[in-house]
Amino acid sequence: MTETRVRIVGAAAEISAAHWNACAGEDNPFTRHEFFAALEESGSATARTGWQPVHLVIDGDDGAPAAIMPGYLKSHSQGEYVFDHGWADALERSGGQYYPKLQCAVPFTPATGNRLLLRDPALGPGLLAGAEALARANNLSSVHATFLPPQQQAMFEDRGWLMRIGEQFHWQNQGYGCFDDFLGALSSSKRKAIRKERIRAVESGIDIVHVTGAALTEAHWDAFWTFYQDTGARKWGRPYLTRSFFSRITETMGDRVLLMLALRGGVPIAGALNFIGGDCLYGRYWGASEDVPCLHFELCYYQAIEWAIRHGRARVEAGAQGAHKLARGYRPVPVVSAHYIPDAGFRHAIADYLVRESRAVAADIEALDMATPFRRG
Repeated sequence: MTETRVRIVGAAAEISAAHWNACAGEDNPFTRHEFFAALEESGSATARTGWQPVHLVIDGDDGAPAAIMPGYLKSHSQGEYVFDHGWADALERSGGQYYPKLQCAVPFTPATGNRLLLRDPALGPGLLAGAEALARANNLSSVHATFLPPQQQAMFEDRGWLMRIGEQFHWQNQGYGCFDDFLGALSSSKRKAIRKERIRAVESGIDIVHVTGAALTEAHWDAFWTFYQDTGARKWGRPYLTRSFFSRITETMGDRVLLMLALRGGVPIAGALNFIGGDCLYGRYWGASEDVPCLHFELCYYQAIEWAIRHGRARVEAGAQGAHKLARGYRPVPVVSAHYIPDAGFRHAIADYLVRESRAVAADIEALDMATPFRRG
């Protein structure tokens, strides 16, 4: 039996878009070569920002990549949305070193998708073995694969990775023909509340436009960049993405980008950036230069729901956290990550913690689902 050879690639650009995308497939915009290349080439995900690209690749018999595990050597835990700062603290207080670690993820993107990009599905375990060997050879504390889809979780479990459960809020399309059909599934009081919010968002002369593909211009991004910086500064102190990232995605994947803008007198005052997937609309960033009641809910949630219904998408993923989404028809769902911990003692401590955390998360999801605005019975 021939040994599977895993090589390391230091930038997405070292692999052709055609070869990368043959492994990634069409459905998820965030696993495409264009997205990774934009992150890295714009200076957003680089060694300088604590995201050193370390992509693991197995080539097929034809010499082209047949399996890719996008990875980053991390010197911190920012921009991941699966929080392990407590793990880092615990290890370092006991005399260990948590960083660097290997993160198998899409930087700054808490969206579920394949973390093993497989033209040849049989090569998945080989990629995991390669990541484990890399960690051991370089004394890395851990390897983390975040926001795993159901169809790939078993591969990680079979190799003994620790599984972690978190939660997000997703809107799910139950075959609605229009937004009113969705409202009809809600209780009367919640239906009325959403209608009032939608009226409030636009009653002061605000127009909402959707811009995608070739219609996206640098002027749109200049406006959105202002919104994005303001939101980023208020939430985490420094926006992760550079201005050139937005220009690059327009050039290479503009048909996957959906920018929703609120205009007053033709001038943008708020925006929500979405990415279009095969069966999902992914909400990513929001910001505003003017405080308008309920405009956040309108642009980020209700406009996304309307678009998804009109274009036949099965769900809307509106990003990390946010229990306020519950009242807007977004339901709690589990999200899964996997963690390889080489040190036996540290692994035992993390495993014990995850048992208790998983029970708490499952109970929280169950309780929140009972609080959704949908009619019962």
